[in-house]
Amino acid sequence: MTSDDPILNAPSESHDADEPILFRLNVEVANLDQAVMFYSTLLGVTGRRQAGARCYFTCGTVTLQVLDVSGHGTVKRLPKSLYFTVRSLDEVFGRARELGCLSDEQVHGVSGGEIAVRPWGERSFYVDDPWGNSLCFVEAGTIYEG
Repeated sequence: MTSDDPILNAPSESHDADEPILFRLNVEVANLDQAVMFYSTLLGVTGRRQAGARCYFTCGTVTLQVLDVSGHGTVKRLPKSLYFTVRSLDEVFGRARELGCLSDEQVHGVSGGEIAVRPWGERSFYVDDPWGNSLCFVEAGTIYEG
């Protein structure tokens, strides 16, 4: 059976097309040993050290690459936050509090370093790594997808 309806004949949202798939993000740091300890504790996962002063952290289908650039330059901070979804926001918040990395920035008039329900419905909090990179943790089930 065929149809002339363009909606019925539109490409499905599968990976049949050559759709790019994000697989790795870089975060620059100035001390790999310190970064491995920080990110292992905060994320609650063990990193895999790689050649070239880097460590990989598996975060779902995307790898967070923590890269020590101190041997050849200065750290370039991320321009905006990286967002992670987690099942237990309170557990991650506790680890972040112990690390002393909760953000002191304001997010829509509320402290980003406190768990809050944002105006767009996400329950989240923000942290800053020791090199000034911003990360946001969002409770699974509250993600705003636009």
